[in-house]
Amino acid sequence: MPLSAALKKQYRTVGHNLNPIVTIAGNGLSETVLAELERALEDHELIKVKLAITDRLARQETIQTLCNSCRAELVQEIGKVALIYREARQPKVHKSNIR
Repeated sequence: MPLSAALKKQYRTVGHNLNPIVTIAGNGLSETVLAELERALEDHELIKVKLAITDRLARQETIQTLCNSCRAELVQEIGKVALIYREARQPKVHKSNIR
């Protein structure tokens, strides 16, 4: 489900004040990192991910792999921080960043 331009703008506004929940280092996407991403997306729906990868192409490939494996949508990428969104199966209103 691709996000509309209006929704992306709204989520970028919300995401501006968020802190990164997950940090991905040079080891890339391990099973534990993917499990934490799944948990964070299910709880918060909109999260920031910090990528401590210096190579720009490797960072972009990691973000694409991350979004594909978690079935998430990239909202914004600025430098080493990506803002991603996935609608929760059972939204938790008290934990969600967008509800």
